[in-house]
Amino acid sequence: MLPPESAVPTVVLDSNVVLDWLVFRNPECAALAGALVVGSVRWVATGAMRNELAHVLSRGHLAAWLPDLATIWTHWDRHCTEMPEPAPHGPPGRLRCSDSDDQKFIDLAIACRARWLVSRDRALLKLARRLRDHGIEVLAPDRWALPTPG
Repeated sequence: MLPPESAVPTVVLDSNVVLDWLVFRNPECAALAGALVVGSVRWVATGAMRNELAHVLSRGHLAAWLPDLATIWTHWDRHCTEMPEPAPHGPPGRLRCSDSDDQKFIDLAIACRARWLVSRDRALLKLARRLRDHGIEVLAPDRWALPTPG
């Protein structure tokens, strides 16, 4: 039996991590993918994040990897909780990402009180120290691990 949703730690994945997991099958994502699939971690995203992933998948750059779109969207629908978009301007003094396309990941992580923001993006990783003040750990998928109880 899974713990109540409120007891399950929340994670935000940037689009490249989703691609690493569901298209490239990057082994560095194995621990995170396993936790997502069994529900020991709650993945949250917004409609804008889904649209960004759909856009990347539609551009044709990934054709060599033969992405299985049905499987990708089945995983999204099964393992991702879509959340409303956070307020577009956020609170005064909100953390700003140097890459405006990545701001949505920071805003959602803060709004949902995520435990982790998983990314390889330098602009997001540069904010790791400041996001830690919000209780959010920013790290690459190979550094992610579900804490052991006790």
